[in-house]
Amino acid sequence: MTTATDATSATDTSPATDTTPATDATSATGPRPSGAHPADAPAGTPDPHPAGHGAAGPSAAVTPSAPAARAALAPPFPPLAEPRPLGEHRVWPRTFHDRLTAPLPGLKALARFAREGAVRPGPEGLADIPGLPYAPADLPRPGAGTMAVTWAGHASWIVQVGGLTVLTDPVWSRRILGTPARITPVGVPWEALPPVDAVVISHNHYDHLDAPTLRRLPRTTPVFVPAGLGGWFRRRRFTRVTELDWWEGAELSGVRFDFVPAHHWSKRTLTDTCHSLWGGWVLTAADGPRLYFAGDTGYGHWFTRIGRRYPGIDLALMPIGAYDPRWWLCDVHCDPEEAVRATQDVGARRMAPMHWGTFVLSAEPVLEPLTRVRSAWEKAGLARGNLWDLPIGASALLGPDTDGPVRPVTGAANAPAAPESAPR
Repeated sequence: MTTATDATSATDTSPATDTTPATDATSATGPRPSGAHPADAPAGTPDPHPAGHGAAGPSAAVTPSAPAARAALAPPFPPLAEPRPLGEHRVWPRTFHDRLTAPLPGLKALARFAREGAVRPGPEGLADIPGLPYAPADLPRPGAGTMAVTWAGHASWIVQVGGLTVLTDPVWSRRILGTPARITPVGVPWEALPPVDAVVISHNHYDHLDAPTLRRLPRTTPVFVPAGLGGWFRRRRFTRVTELDWWEGAELSGVRFDFVPAHHWSKRTLTDTCHSLWGGWVLTAADGPRLYFAGDTGYGHWFTRIGRRYPGIDLALMPIGAYDPRWWLCDVHCDPEEAVRATQDVGARRMAPMHWGTFVLSAEPVLEPLTRVRSAWEKAGLARGNLWDLPIGASALLGPDTDGPVRPVTGAANAPAAPESAPR
C-alpha cells in the first residue's frame, strides 16, 4: 500500500531487549528535511566521505577488484557492527513510530485526500502502457567476482552475488490487494529462476511483501526481514528468519546483508501501523561489488549517512515512481529527481531505477518516471552509461571484465508484449 491511513502517534520507543542502540538508530518525528542533511559526527570530526569521493560521476574503466577499490576509500563511519547470528529470536518494541521522519497524515490531510486526491492517472496517462519497456531474456550466469541484477518488475530483483541468488521484495502475483492488476508481465517466469538462496524484504506493504509469491519458496529459504516482521514469516512456517534493526548486519555464505534506514513507514492491517520496521539493504560480497537496494523511501538525510557507513557502493537500485500527488506522497516516495540526488548522496556510481511501470499506484502518467529520471540524470552531469534504466526482464552485469546492461541474446524474441489495455 502506498498511502497512509493511520495517524496514531507513538509512545513506546524502547529498543529491542538484546541489542545495543546504534547512534543513528532513531530520527526525529518532525517534518521531512527539505534537502538539508544533519551532521553525523561531532564538531571537528573530519568528514570520512568528502564531496565527490565515491560519488556518481563520469564513467571509468572497471577496476580489477571491487573490494580493493572500497579499501581505497575512507573507512565506514561509524564502524560496522559485528554480524548478528542467523535466525536468532529477538524481542522488539511494540511500535516503531519513533523511527518516522515525518508524521503520518492527520485528519486534515485525510479529508483533503478524500476531497481532491487522484490516485490513478487519467486516460492520457494510461495511454503509454503499450510503450512500457519489457524485454525478458535468459538469466545471465555471472562468474567469480561478478554481480548480476535482473529486474522482474516493481521492486523485485534477482540479484546474483557472491555465488548466491537473492530475491528482493519478490512479487510474482498478477494482482495485489487494493490496486489494479499489473500492467506489465513479470520479467522472469518463476520456473526460470535458479534455486533461491535468500530473500530480503524492505517492509510489509502489499506491493513488497506478497504472501502468494512467498508460498512458492521452500520454508527453509533464509529470509532477511526488518525488526518486528519475523513473526509473519514464522507463522507461515519459515524456519530461517533473521530480523535486523537499522545498521545491523548478518552474513550468509560470505555475503553480508546490512539493513539500513529509509524514509517510509509500515502497515498491513487496520491495527498494525508501524509495528514492524522499514528500510533498505546493502549487500556486500567479499569477492565482488557492493549493492544498495533502497526498498521504498522518500528523500532525506539517511542517504548521506548510508554512504558514509557503506563507502564504495557500486550500484543503487532506486525507486522512482508512485510520487503523485506530491503533497500526499513526498515524505514516503522519491520522485525521479530526488532518486538521482539520493544516488549521489549514497556515493553510488551507477543507478538502476525501479518501482515504476508495473503497478498503477498513484496519479503520474505511467511513462513519466522514466522520462524524468533520464532528464534528471543528464542535468546532474552524470555519465549516461551509469544509468541502468533496464526494461522489465532485462539484466546487467558488474564485475572485473564487464560493466553494464546485458544485450538480450535468447528469450526476448518470443517474449509476450506488454498489455495494451488500461488496468481494470
